[in-house]
Amino acid sequence: MSTYAASDLRAFGTALFRAAGLDGNKPEVSATVLVDADIMGHTTHGLALAPRYLQEIESGSMAKSGDPKVVSDRGACVSWDGQRLPGVWLVSNAMDLAVERAGQYGTVTVAIGNSHHIGCLAAYLPRATDKGYLAIVSSTDPSQRTVAPFGGRQPLFTPNPVAMGIPTEGDPILVDTSASITTNNMGARMVREKRKFPGQWVLDAAGMPTDDPAALTAGGSILPAGGLDHGHKGYGWALIAEALTQGLAGFGRADDPKGWGACAFVQVMDPAAFGGREAFVRQTGWLAQACRDNAPRPGVERVRVPGENAMARRRAALAGGVEMYPGIIDALKPFADKFGVALPR
Repeated sequence: MSTYAASDLRAFGTALFRAAGLDGNKPEVSATVLVDADIMGHTTHGLALAPRYLQEIESGSMAKSGDPKVVSDRGACVSWDGQRLPGVWLVSNAMDLAVERAGQYGTVTVAIGNSHHIGCLAAYLPRATDKGYLAIVSSTDPSQRTVAPFGGRQPLFTPNPVAMGIPTEGDPILVDTSASITTNNMGARMVREKRKFPGQWVLDAAGMPTDDPAALTAGGSILPAGGLDHGHKGYGWALIAEALTQGLAGFGRADDPKGWGACAFVQVMDPAAFGGREAFVRQTGWLAQACRDNAPRPGVERVRVPGENAMARRRAALAGGVEMYPGIIDALKPFADKFGVALPR
């Protein structure tokens, strides 16, 4: 892996998106979210997405300018038509709006339909947890079908991630996980690198389990979280994500949308509106420490709390540079050459 200054990566991404035609602060926000994902170790959802985003801008599938259309705004409940604008920009704005209003309303929810892809969910959470707020983000892509319902073999859902940022007395707990065993982007990376999954994580077109990610390009599907034994859990989770995202946004699979995109759900809660902030972090801090103190089973060094590694990577990357997954910067070189943007050192 090569190491880059986070500021250089952000400047590089910003320059590419601006040269591609994104207006206003969309280039800066988009680059920041993607680099933040790399900083936290989510390398399939960081700058690895930028080449495809740039292609989507060029084809017209991602809108370059404008603002979301406000479908509804009741103060604590907001719904936007994203109008195919960059999803990372839309969700960043939704999170900031929810944080701004949470002190007044206690809980603020924003549902977004007709957005472009929104990237890494965990990258948005510190916007709320840094201010002591609890945050939830979820998404689905109603134009894509890669995950079959439990017991079926025809793809119907996308991985449908749900993320939650939970403030504690120290680092926040950051949960970011999908309703499926793996993600579309990880499957695509495994295909490119000619690797197999560590288990039977997918079904082939005939519904037979396999560890070969190539099955996903031949009519197969990703298994729900829980796999062949307990996939009903991931299946239920996927349905919850569908309801929170496309359901509340009023736009989704029933409309048969075309083009890579997303529907998103953003919710921010102020613990002060409930049992109090100090009481909240007293409970969450105790729980996080109790998890860390739990005796590890044989073969496990220690029990970690979700987000622990991400926050450690974040501190290390901001201090000493971001280690980029091999091939990511190389994949952006053709765009840098096309737009006359210097590669980061």
